[in-house]
Amino acid sequence: MKVLAINGSARKDGNTAILVNIIFEELNREGIETEMIQLARQVIEPCKACWGCAKKTNCVHRNDNFQEYFEKMKNADGIILASPVYSANISSNLQAFLERASVISDMHRDKNLFKYKAGASVCALGRGGALNAIDAMNHFLIIQDMFLAGSSYWTFAFGKDIEDVKNDEEGIKTIKNLGINIAYLMKALEDKKLK
Repeated sequence: MKVLAINGSARKDGNTAILVNIIFEELNREGIETEMIQLARQVIEPCKACWGCAKKTNCVHRNDNFQEYFEKMKNADGIILASPVYSANISSNLQAFLERASVISDMHRDKNLFKYKAGASVCALGRGGALNAIDAMNHFLIIQDMFLAGSSYWTFAFGKDIEDVKNDEEGIKTIKNLGINIAYLMKALEDKKLK
């Protein structure tokens, strides 16, 4: 089994990546393979509403790395969406990515591109807006027919400067628990598949 994380932070290896790696530690402990795509230093273009994706199960535009990342999403058993909080929402890069992914998925509902995969959302923040960001990511996962893993509290941790999230003890505990729950969910889904 494999989990792919899409990290929408503009900061490579920042607080959001730290939280994803905490989840990955729990998943790796359970034998689940992991990979993180960091959108930092990239520009993901918004959907052009050209409907070219109706002819194939990917975007037709090649001006960024979207096609490669979307293929990885389709092949993963679980998807983690991660973003810092920007203006009480997710990053614009992640928003553009999810909008394009949604259009493709909607065009190919009959192919169930993400149905029954495990999903989770996590964010890092300096002050407020975390629930809006978590909701934005969870909304994408829910309308893809995915199963969401939760935790003992909302899945975010506070930290403005790099590595500050490590000082949020409750946040780190919540994120570790999320990793444990994702592993449990994925194993349950895999067990169901085998029957």
